[in-house]
Amino acid sequence: MRTRCLPYLGALLMVAGCAAPSLMPPSQAAAVKSRERALAAHADAIHAAIKSSGQRGALAYLEGGDGRLVVLPGDSPIDAWMRFNASPGHAASRGAVPPVVTYVHRADIPAAPEAIDLSALEQQQALRTSVVSLQTELGTAHQLIEDRLGAVQRELRETVETTQREADATQAAVRADVQRALSALGDDLASVRRLLLQTAQLGWLNHELAVDNANGVRKVASASQELAASSARLEDTIRQLSDTLAGQLKELAARLDNIQGKVTSLK
Repeated sequence: MRTRCLPYLGALLMVAGCAAPSLMPPSQAAAVKSRERALAAHADAIHAAIKSSGQRGALAYLEGGDGRLVVLPGDSPIDAWMRFNASPGHAASRGAVPPVVTYVHRADIPAAPEAIDLSALEQQQALRTSVVSLQTELGTAHQLIEDRLGAVQRELRETVETTQREADATQAAVRADVQRALSALGDDLASVRRLLLQTAQLGWLNHELAVDNANGVRKVASASQELAASSARLEDTIRQLSDTLAGQLKELAARLDNIQGKVTSLK
């Protein structure tokens, strides 16, 4: 497999190097071709490193000093470059990275190697770093907002609970006041009912008294009339008795005169 990939990689590197020769100066194009020819000789090692890493490809270049092969695995050029910069020893070897590196795809991916400008990788890295920093800041801000929102929700919940308790207490106090007012009103109504009952009883008693008084007056009037009639009858009787007595006295006086006359005549 590695033997079959070697000519394929070399051909792809040659195609990639010759794709647009008019876009670079002849000296630069010659340097690129030379670099790609030198890199094609390490195709087996590059693919072995990619296969062992399990990534989709790798950045590959030869260090300028001793021509040592460097393979940086990654699923994309920027992913490989970011992995390299995150490694512990990247600072010491970063200065040996050439201005242009090659990204080689895994053997089962039908894609040609890509010449990658180091400055473009650094710009993408700076951009990704900025994005990560921004995401971190956004995450921090989001956490702060979440914390503040949680605090506001807790304050709101506490305020609602306090307000509810105060409302319940106020409602209970109002209910108690209303209950007391209703009780007092009930007592007043009972008092008014008793007063009305007593008034009705007094009215009925007054009516009875008035009826009794009227009956008494009628009885007194009747008795007065009867008394007047009895007085008249008594007066008439006395007059009659007086007349009878006077007649009897006259008759007695006359008899006494006769008796006296007889007595006198007997002497």
